[in-house]
Amino acid sequence: MNWLLLAVTLLALAGPARAGAVEEFRAFTTQTRSARGDFSQVVVDRAGKVLREASGTFSLSRPGKFRWTYVKPYAQLLVGDGQKVWIYDTDLNQVTIRAMDQTLSATPAALLAGSQDFEKVFAVEDLPPGDGLTWLGAKPRAAESGLESARIGFNKGTLEKLEFVDSFGQRTIITVSKFEKNPALGADHFKFTPPKGADVIGG
Repeated sequence: MNWLLLAVTLLALAGPARAGAVEEFRAFTTQTRSARGDFSQVVVDRAGKVLREASGTFSLSRPGKFRWTYVKPYAQLLVGDGQKVWIYDTDLNQVTIRAMDQTLSATPAALLAGSQDFEKVFAVEDLPPGDGLTWLGAKPRAAESGLESARIGFNKGTLEKLEFVDSFGQRTIITVSKFEKNPALGADHFKFTPPKGADVIGG
């Protein structure tokens, strides 16, 4: 399971939450075609100890296209072109290629793919508000997904927090800033060509 891809996916859930979070999410899946912004990410273990931190930028275009760029503490790029997912490790000059359906089918990334049948894959619910946010909860219906649960927090209609817990109890917390809904993103933005001399795995 690639948890970077899960983070990308949950960003696709951003939308207003004035009514029930589930109701607003359903509307969002048909109203939001693209988005971009900045993010910071913290991963903690079951005891709350910080394991790693990162930050960068993201953009997405539904269905199935995204660009997720890690800037700190190391450079890494994930690009989904609708058919394949390209993961580029800058330091290693290594590219890993995976089929979109194999990578995303049983994970929250199915939501990024733009399926209108997301509730066949996830059980979603309105959660009690907390920390000044309105929360949506999502749990995969398939036990083998590797994801235990997810929470998406909205602040006055704007996505602010993403939290998900994996089957090992690790919690990933993503804070979103400068979120922009429906920006114009060219098709080339979601294309990736391995750099010359890069080690390419898969395809």
